Amino acid sequence: MAISATEIFRRHPECFDKETFKIFSSGNDPLSFPGLRFTKETAESMAINNISGGAVIIAGSGMCTGGRVKHHLKHNLWNAHNSVIFVGYAAQGTLARRIVDGAKSVKIFGEEIPVQAAVYTIGGFSAHADQKVLLEWHQQTGNPTTTFLVHGDKDVMEKFAKKLNNTRVEIPALHQHYKLEDWL
Repeated sequence: MAISATEIFRRHPECFDKETFKIFSSGNDPLSFPGLRFTKETAESMAINNISGGAVIIAGSGMCTGGRVKHHLKHNLWNAHNSVIFVGYAAQGTLARRIVDGAKSVKIFGEEIPVQAAVYTIGGFSAHADQKVLLEWHQQTGNPTTTFLVHGDKDVMEKFAKKLNNTRVEIPALHQHYKLEDWL
């Protein structure tokens, strides 16, 4: 998904801020640099675990829950010579959040992995719109009778729900089912 999103960004440099647009206009691609390799195939991703001379593996913190990066964490978290950097938010209850919060070990694929790598966080980055932008977007959706909030920490979604006007707000619980035609 991240590779596809990067390609979309690359095709639409006009959507960037002025500074980044200037970089694109000068013929430079800030989304590509020497040594960068995208790994679309599972076999390519697995081969990363055989690198012994050092590598930077880039993945969203959310991918620690169900993405290929779990394999990289399994093969690298135990090594005190490695570092793991989480950029952006890691949700409560996720593998990324347990690591960020200082877990001494984590279970990955049923195996207890000691966390001996240095762990760093860089806050302030997010792939998600902020509350103001989401509210503006919602106002442009044509006044839906029901709005489902399904992404984010429950307390944040509850606060956001109070800001939504003229719509019924549902915050489904995990594995809760809805028959959508009942809500139209």
